[in-house]
Amino acid sequence: MKWEMMNLDWFNKEGAKVHIVDTTLRDGEQTAGVVFSNAEKIQIARYLDQIGVDQIEAGIPVMGGFEKDCIREIVDLGLKVSIMAWNRAVISDIKESLSCGVDAVAISISTSDIHIQYKLQTTREDVLRRMADAVKFAKDNGVYVSVNAEDASRSDIDFLTEFALVAKHAGADRLRFCDTVGILTPLSTFRYIRTLKDAVGIDIEMHTHNDFGMATANALAGVYAGANYVGVTVNGLGERAGNACLQEVIMGLKYLMRVDMPQDTKLFREVAEYVANASGRTLPVSKPIVGSNIFAHESGIHGDGVLKNPLNYEVFSPEEVGLERQIVIGKHSGTAAVKAKFMEYGIELTEEEARDILARVREMSIELKRPLFDKELRLIYEDYRKERG
Repeated sequence: MKWEMMNLDWFNKEGAKVHIVDTTLRDGEQTAGVVFSNAEKIQIARYLDQIGVDQIEAGIPVMGGFEKDCIREIVDLGLKVSIMAWNRAVISDIKESLSCGVDAVAISISTSDIHIQYKLQTTREDVLRRMADAVKFAKDNGVYVSVNAEDASRSDIDFLTEFALVAKHAGADRLRFCDTVGILTPLSTFRYIRTLKDAVGIDIEMHTHNDFGMATANALAGVYAGANYVGVTVNGLGERAGNACLQEVIMGLKYLMRVDMPQDTKLFREVAEYVANASGRTLPVSKPIVGSNIFAHESGIHGDGVLKNPLNYEVFSPEEVGLERQIVIGKHSGTAAVKAKFMEYGIELTEEEARDILARVREMSIELKRPLFDKELRLIYEDYRKERG
C-alpha cells in the first residue's frame, strides 16, 4: 500500500480539490435516442448548480439554432457554476462559443493514430498545429481552455505527451484525457495519467466511458494518479454504455478515497429521476447510489443487522442521497424484520406470532413471486388472529 499512499499526497495537501465537470447537456444528450427540450436543459443546469458541480458543459454552439439559444439562456441564468461550450479545433467553432458568453471552452481533436488516419485523414503534425492555433485564439479572447485529447487511451504515449506539452505551451488550462471507447482498466489508467502528470505537469480531467463497466473505477484511478478534474453525467448517460456517473464518482471520491467533496448529495435521487424522465431512460432499481433498491433490505440476516445498526449493511445513510430505508417483507425475511414491520402498524408481535406469520408470508411470497405489500401483511395478520380465536 505504500505506493498508493505516496500518490495520494497531492490531494491530501491543504486546499487540494477534485473538480466535477458535468457534461449531461452535451455528452449525455449524445446518447442515441435522447433529446432534451430547452426547458429541460435549463432545469438540469439549475439542478447541477444546486448540487455544486464546478463546471457545466452546456452544449455545442456551432450547431446553431435552438442549441445556441439554449446555451445563451443558461449563461444568462447567472449561476455560480462555470459554463463551458464544446468545440472542434476550429476557430470558427470557438467564435460561435464566444458569442454565447461562456467563460470556458473545450477544444477537441483526436490523438490516436487510428483516428488521425481514418477519421481526420491527416497527420500528427497537423493535429498539433490545429490544436495550438485554436488554443491561442481562445486564450487571446480571455476564456478558460480545456484541450480534449479524443481517443487518448488508444494513443501513442510519446505523442500524447507531446500533444499535452504543446497544449500547455499554447496556454491551455487543462488536458481532458478521453477514454473514448472505454478500453482502459484502473491499472492502465493509473500508468497513463501518472506518466502525463510527471512529464507535463498540467491539470488533467478524466473523461471515461463505460463500455466495459469501468468508467467510475477508471475515473477514480485517474484521481489516484494525479488527475484533479473528473467529467461525469447524471445517471451515467452517454454514448453507447455511457459515461462515468456523477452520483457514483462523487460518492466514490467521498467515501472510498476520503476526498472532501462539498456537493449537496441530498438532491441526487430527485435529479436522477428528473434526468431519467427527461431522457426517456428508466432508472434501474439497482442503480448504484440512487436506485430504489440500494436501501431496501429483505434478507433475514441483513434486515436484522440493519435494524440493530444501519452501518452493518450501509456505508452512508439513505437521506444523504435523497432516499429512504425500506425493510422489505418477503420470502427471505426473518422474524426481526416482521416484528419491526408490524410495530409500524402499532402491533407488537410475540416471537411465536412472528414465526407463525413469517411462515405464511414466505408461502404467499413464493406463490406471488414477490415481496408482500402492507395490505397483504395486515390481511395475513387478521386471518391469523381469527384462526387463533
